[in-house]
Amino acid sequence: MTPPPTGPLKGIRIVDLTAVVLGAFAAQMLGELGADIVKVEAPGGPAVGGDIMRWAGDTPAGPASGLAPMFMMLNRNKRSVALDLKTSAGHAALAALLKTADVFLANRPASALARLNLSYEQVKAIKPDIVYVNAPGYGSAGPYGDFPAYDELIQAGSGGADMMPRTYEGTPPRYLPTLIADKTVGMYLAQAALAGVIHKLRTGEGQSIEVPMLECMTYFNLSENLYGHSFDPPLGKYGYVRIHTPHRRPYRTSDGWIAISPYSDRNWRDFFALVGREDEFLADERFATYQKRIKNIDVLYAMMEEMTVQKTSQAWFEACAAKNIPCMHVRRFEELTDDPHLKTVGLFEKRRHSVAGGIQDVRHPVTYSRTPAAWHREQPVLGAHTREVLSEAGLTADDIDRLAADGAFG
Repeated sequence: MTPPPTGPLKGIRIVDLTAVVLGAFAAQMLGELGADIVKVEAPGGPAVGGDIMRWAGDTPAGPASGLAPMFMMLNRNKRSVALDLKTSAGHAALAALLKTADVFLANRPASALARLNLSYEQVKAIKPDIVYVNAPGYGSAGPYGDFPAYDELIQAGSGGADMMPRTYEGTPPRYLPTLIADKTVGMYLAQAALAGVIHKLRTGEGQSIEVPMLECMTYFNLSENLYGHSFDPPLGKYGYVRIHTPHRRPYRTSDGWIAISPYSDRNWRDFFALVGREDEFLADERFATYQKRIKNIDVLYAMMEEMTVQKTSQAWFEACAAKNIPCMHVRRFEELTDDPHLKTVGLFEKRRHSVAGGIQDVRHPVTYSRTPAAWHREQPVLGAHTREVLSEAGLTADDIDRLAADGAFG
């Protein structure tokens, strides 16, 4: 028995044409908040049909299941409908779904959606109050509007690949080893959908919302890194000084590594006092004020490892905690499930999937006192809910059979 959704979006239906990571991440968060996510995928076999993330990695249920690791982490709380949108029957089935939807979610260039007869105006003709939210790689008004986009391209174009060279002189441009653009813009996409829903609930109006990856990530990256160029004319360089020092990193201890981030005057004084060097710190004019410390942060951070190697990681953690100095263990991925805080708050959840078997989930991290985000549907196999959802949209069994005969489902 599938438990009912409990989140604040209960009763909101989202027809989801997104794929890969960005859109799937956004739709999953909205699903965890209670929305009914109808994931529309192309029919077909392994590496041909459905979201390509279905086939990215090994699965204990075998490759044909389409339940690969990344798909599992990005697609809970969704129902899968397999439709061939290149056929008139598939498009007719989608139109029936759209009539029941509050939100249409996509992540393709506007021109690609228009070729599928799914531009805003075309979808609005089907459902006049639709909240139409699209996350292309680049804003449709610019010269890159029709370009394909993936995480590394957006990291490159938004200044993200320039961060490592600014920190480590002589380093070539590098991508951060995480899908930072996909996940960050996924959060912008979820936020945009929520804003559209709120407007619709208040006014009854739908609207078209574009969430372009390049623009979002440039905004994100420059939030702290516009820095000296925040003024016209500029007062200094790009890049927040404190984060672009190579000495801002975990520090070596006598038995491992520790993250320590003294911030206030009191934090710094207490940190130096822990190794008997408080007088030295107080006498050094370079560190006398916050503004002076920022200007000399390279020197200050470089001094820290001279001190951290004198104690074990646990000793530093306990000493810093006692003095309220910001500090944290450096965890490897393999250690996260055993972290005492994460275990206590129950972030990791083991479940039983009807096809994949035993799985490890990471629950929605935000807590709500009245409308909790929750797991209420397991990750779907491709097309598992096609007939169920079309029936809810008002189609009879005969209607669905005719669509099938006309090739709507591949």
